[in-house]
Amino acid sequence: MSEVLRIAIVGFGEIARRQHVPAIANTAGAALVAVVDPAKSPADLPHFRDLEELLRNGPEIDAVALCTPPQVRRAQATTALAAGKHVLLEKPPGATVAELTPLIAAAQQAGRTLFATWHSRYAPAVEPIKHLLALRKILKVTIIWKEDVRVWHPGQAWIFEAGGFGVFDPGINALSILTHILPRPVFVRRAELAFPSNRDAPIAAELEFSDCNGLPVHAEFDFRQTGPQSWDILIETDAGPVALSKGGAQLRDGDRLIVDSAKEEYPALYRRFLALASEGKSDVDLAPLQLVADSFMLGRRRAVEPFED
Repeated sequence: MSEVLRIAIVGFGEIARRQHVPAIANTAGAALVAVVDPAKSPADLPHFRDLEELLRNGPEIDAVALCTPPQVRRAQATTALAAGKHVLLEKPPGATVAELTPLIAAAQQAGRTLFATWHSRYAPAVEPIKHLLALRKILKVTIIWKEDVRVWHPGQAWIFEAGGFGVFDPGINALSILTHILPRPVFVRRAELAFPSNRDAPIAAELEFSDCNGLPVHAEFDFRQTGPQSWDILIETDAGPVALSKGGAQLRDGDRLIVDSAKEEYPALYRRFLALASEGKSDVDLAPLQLVADSFMLGRRRAVEPFED
């Protein structure tokens, strides 16, 4: 590998343009050298219609950042690892849990990095709340994660297709934080999933989780929120309430504001990717994805009004 990690972005949608491009540009030791997308392309970079074309005819690369829909990531990651490239997976890392296991093995065999990027774990208040909770007894957790799909995923029909996750696409961000900050693993106890009558993925979900000690965790996800958006985790502890808000940018301990910072998740994410690639190590935590899969397994399906974008 060269001294600079030469990266190609595969899938040049909104998240790639808004987050990955500036994060790579501002990460020392990383360089964006190509883009793969059937249609969209930046004016100043080599553009290829698919990954195979890039690998045949493109510039030398060391890694790919897969920002495509989850339904196609497994095949792309398999191709990239077979070509000796490090692989960064946008969240969710795949359409199923089981498809990640052979990718982990392939990365290990090739001595390459496979990185499942739970970007919300890199929000500025996440580590502080994890350390705070380690010193307290947690009594109850409530997650309110509601946003407007028309604002955040305009015209992206894939998100409501089978394997597209629906409201769990943002909801898994909350679960990635939850599984990182709690001292013990949680499991799904109940799930109510609201499916638009014309779609194959849920637009809302109400979930109950618990851990081995019976900790109650309630979560509400909804893609129909208008006006102010809600990305909050509210925790009752033996020393009073703690609130993680704005998707992890803000932390309150009772009335005291501890963290209130702009979210700079992706630069930290790419620094982690560079560190992993330099050692040929992988980081693939499947816990958030497993909770989503279990929610679908246990979920009671309720039909709601059709959704039209």
